[in-house]
Amino acid sequence: MSIDFAHELNEAQLEAVTATEGPVLVIAGAGSGKTRTIVYRLAHLVQQGVDPAQILLLTFTRKAAQEMLARAEAILGRSLHGTSGGTFHSFAYATLRANAMDIGFEGGFTLMDRADSENICKSVKDDLKLGKGDRSYPKKATLMDVITKSRNKELTIDAVLEREAYHLNPYLDDFTEISDGYAKFKRQHALMDYDDLLFLLDELLEKNEPLRNQLQTRYKYIMVDEYQDTNLVQARIVRHLAGTKGNVMAVGDDAQSIYAFRGANVANILEFPKIFEGTKIVRLEKNYRSVQPILDLTNEILQGATARFDKNLYSDLKSDKLPQVIHPLSDQTQARLVVDQILKFQKKYLLHDIAVLFRAGYQSFSLEVALTRIGIDYQKFGGIRFHEAAHIKDVLSMIRLVLNPHDLLAWQRAMDHIKGVGPKTVAKIYAAMHTKDGKSEKYLTKMVGKHEALRELLVELDKLRSQPPKPGAVLESLLVYYQPILMEKYPDDYPKRQAGLEQLSQIAAGYSDMETFIGDLSLDGDPDDEKRKENAVVLSTVHSAKGLEWSAVIIIDLVEDRFPSRRAMQRAEDLEEERRLMYVACTRAKEHLTLLVPSSVFNRASGMSEPTLPSPFVTELPETVYDRLNESYGGGLEQRRKQVVSLPEPSTDTLMEEAAPSGPKVDPRKLGFCKHKIFGKGKIVAFIEPNKYRVNFPGFGLKVIIGDYLELL
Repeated sequence: MSIDFAHELNEAQLEAVTATEGPVLVIAGAGSGKTRTIVYRLAHLVQQGVDPAQILLLTFTRKAAQEMLARAEAILGRSLHGTSGGTFHSFAYATLRANAMDIGFEGGFTLMDRADSENICKSVKDDLKLGKGDRSYPKKATLMDVITKSRNKELTIDAVLEREAYHLNPYLDDFTEISDGYAKFKRQHALMDYDDLLFLLDELLEKNEPLRNQLQTRYKYIMVDEYQDTNLVQARIVRHLAGTKGNVMAVGDDAQSIYAFRGANVANILEFPKIFEGTKIVRLEKNYRSVQPILDLTNEILQGATARFDKNLYSDLKSDKLPQVIHPLSDQTQARLVVDQILKFQKKYLLHDIAVLFRAGYQSFSLEVALTRIGIDYQKFGGIRFHEAAHIKDVLSMIRLVLNPHDLLAWQRAMDHIKGVGPKTVAKIYAAMHTKDGKSEKYLTKMVGKHEALRELLVELDKLRSQPPKPGAVLESLLVYYQPILMEKYPDDYPKRQAGLEQLSQIAAGYSDMETFIGDLSLDGDPDDEKRKENAVVLSTVHSAKGLEWSAVIIIDLVEDRFPSRRAMQRAEDLEEERRLMYVACTRAKEHLTLLVPSSVFNRASGMSEPTLPSPFVTELPETVYDRLNESYGGGLEQRRKQVVSLPEPSTDTLMEEAAPSGPKVDPRKLGFCKHKIFGKGKIVAFIEPNKYRVNFPGFGLKVIIGDYLELL
């Protein structure tokens, strides 16, 4: 039975499906029906008389390959038995097993999983007598991470440490020694890890011409999904299998290459036409997901890319609403505005059809607290939930002990870093603290003398209980005390954890009493995140959101050092990847897209909010593709009219004067304390004629506010 695909595909998809001879590169824009195109091409090849056994489909997950083959079989109404469909690693495993003698494994080999690899790393480290007595020594998982990144990125270990884990540089020589020992151990014991599968296959195909010719003859039609995610060795394997003029189709989107940290190299897709002679390029630009105004914005994001395949996404889905760019006064008020947006969208969509996206996991902490406080359920993907982060639990346990010295669970957590003090010893110390007799006092004195860290903890808690119980001040003292503990307890990744503690400090600045602060942080929803919940707002890192979609998407913290991240601002190629990450984030939205650009962010070092620079990905956007809203000092949102000529923005004083409601003037003679709807309680520093005040708000710094907005205390 012949199937007419023309009715099932758009013009570009049909061109990709029917272009079966020679190299083909399909640039599949977001939401453009990439999988559908691959499925129909599989069906078309078989319908044209190609033997399924001559087709090789390489994907990044086994599930993706199985789904594509099953859908193609459903279209054809027959089996595709014989087609080789699977991951690069599964293909490499099967090929190496069949040719084990050619790679020096005469008796075969055993494939290890990640846990096996980590244990061997530890064994090698111990045999080399490295790290003895060093509690800060990198854990086996970190050793393995660095080794595998070095291989996948084909960089030296020192280059990996310099770029991604500078704090581990003192262990560079050890990493190199362990890496060499690990490789030697595997070879001696006929073992392979997942990286070996790819590199040994590459080596085998490079050196064994008869095998290479045999595989090229067998697999006359090769298709590779998500080509932008391939690393250097995977691209070489494709080249070996296809030759330079073979029937190879690569499908992907250079604008969605966001996994450089795993070794993905965007140059593979950008240079595909140079590597494979006579490449036909097909662009899938019709988007089936998003309304046109969202695509107009995402097309503009890509305009600033230095190296890209030109494409212009378009859609039949129309809307008269532009995406919104909201400028909150600070990252502290941002969480409240996001909650307001969610409540607005909730009138139209189920909660699980609303997503808040961010660059790094810690950036959602304030929002998690705000959502929990008003009872909106959420589910987080990527990064650790605020309440589950070990270092956050450490600090919160100490805060709980400031309020309640009888909290045994908090004592167990707070003493967790003290070597030689386990749960049973904690219970004894706890009993001694709360028993008024000579024996208990003697035991406590003995333990304090034996464990300096215990003495330091008790002194710190006594100091915190003696100072005013303001969450911001208590946390500031506590974080100074906790810093060396953080570095010792989490030596592998403490710089990353530090960002979460900064966010906790920012949350604390918004509270005036300890009980409310700790109460809000202790409330938690269902921790079961294994499967997607119904009717729960999705909070997700952009990396975890790739391939998904929601009716309404909100992206937060679009300022320099947060999105793009601070590290990405230092290297041009990293900044380009951040741009692609922004594109991926925006193209997740179907009907509504909201971008938030806080005007200031809290800085724990200064105890104030400091001005930000908006993300370059936002400042580059022409005003025609979005509506801009500014948070007013009264707490609402004011739409900024679009200007044909670019003029200097009015000062905040002018904006406040225009927006000020009529009402009684504040007595200018009173320069005590005042209260503001957004900034909370502040100290009046000066009066400015005719009706303004300069006020110092803790956590926000100095602000000039019109008197109508202030309540004098």
